[in-house]
Amino acid sequence: MKDNIFNIAKNIFLDTVNPQDYVELESISTFYRTLHACVLKPLKMVLLYGKPGTGKSMLLAKLHDELSQTQKVYLYKTPIIDESEFYKTLAQDLLSVNYEGELNFTQFIKILNNLLSKEVPIILLDEAQLYSNSLMEKIRLLSDTRKLKFVITLHKTDKEDLIAKEHFQTRIWESIELNNTSSEELKFYIHKKLLQASCLDVANMFNNNAVNLIYKLTKGNYRDSHKLLYTLLQIYSWYYEHSPSKIRHNKISTKIVEMAAMHVGLLDA
Repeated sequence: MKDNIFNIAKNIFLDTVNPQDYVELESISTFYRTLHACVLKPLKMVLLYGKPGTGKSMLLAKLHDELSQTQKVYLYKTPIIDESEFYKTLAQDLLSVNYEGELNFTQFIKILNNLLSKEVPIILLDEAQLYSNSLMEKIRLLSDTRKLKFVITLHKTDKEDLIAKEHFQTRIWESIELNNTSSEELKFYIHKKLLQASCLDVANMFNNNAVNLIYKLTKGNYRDSHKLLYTLLQIYSWYYEHSPSKIRHNKISTKIVEMAAMHVGLLDA
């Protein structure tokens, strides 16, 4: 029996963030060009927001991957909730200062004043909705010093809207909202991901009907699409190993899409 191509294909849709996996879609490329242009201007802060699964973390990772080749940029994928640890981490990364004990805002500002380089470091903060209101206010004040430039991502929720209004307002030079992808772009995305991994036969199974059904179930959300596609291809992988005659290689089965959707909670049983 040939290698189980479905087993290879499913791993393409693991829920991971790797800038090397970035797929050039028209809408995402527009967002990225805007984001990239913003951070190169003398602004204080950029807010990147959208519902979970709209690609915020991927854009931040790609931005870090590209900018780190020419300037100082630091990506914090996991929020540093403790305020003292937040300052100590920045002090270590920016100035190689190992601070013992607690470090407060005033002390960190004194350390930051030793940053004499004309180049303003860029701080990328993912999942910023997890920071406390107090720390978010301190981040705003740090951006006001113009010693640091922040790009933050927030989930689009009532809380995010409140944070944006209360703490940033005019401090945000640019605010970029990400949305779910369209059905047409989702098809291109699926095909591109599979073709990059040399899964041509699997890619050809995703016709318009299959993609339209996946889009209907996920509403074009990348995270939900990944979950559904991973489970869908996992089911195909099982059939390939145990009952290959039931696989129709010319199209994706509607029943298997629905089976996968029920498994990940996108469709009621």
